[in-house]
Amino acid sequence: MLKKKAQWKKGRGKLGLLAPLIGAWKAEGKLPVGIGTVRCTRTFTSMLNGSYVQLNARWEFGKGVYEELAIFGFQEGKISFWSFTSDGKRSQGTISDAREVHPEAIAFEAQMPAGLARMIYWPNEDGGFNWAVESKTKKGWNRFTEHHYVPA
Repeated sequence: MLKKKAQWKKGRGKLGLLAPLIGAWKAEGKLPVGIGTVRCTRTFTSMLNGSYVQLNARWEFGKGVYEELAIFGFQEGKISFWSFTSDGKRSQGTISDAREVHPEAIAFEAQMPAGLARMIYWPNEDGGFNWAVESKTKKGWNRFTEHHYVPA
């Protein structure tokens, strides 16, 4: 059996795992019936001499805008994130395993008011990457958002 060639090239250092995400990305998707389309941009930037990665995300839907600023860094032996959103909420979490989604998936889990959630990034065969958000249920993970991002 031939081993599948890696689609993402990891970088050096503690945050090298995030290297495939560095850059500006865009996606478009449908929202529930009657709400319309959402456009999202995600820009990942290495900062502070590679000690952190910053994410600026902007969701545009109808007449609304939702923004997120997240910082990825290394804490207590794990890659972690701290997220702040335009609705005044914040969350934090750590790297987790999502190899059942894709062998090269990069996932983070966070304890949210409604329970455990995770976000996952993985390479898309057609280029760019997929991103999903899931909530933990008794039966496993329940995916409620998925986008395909391409270079902006």
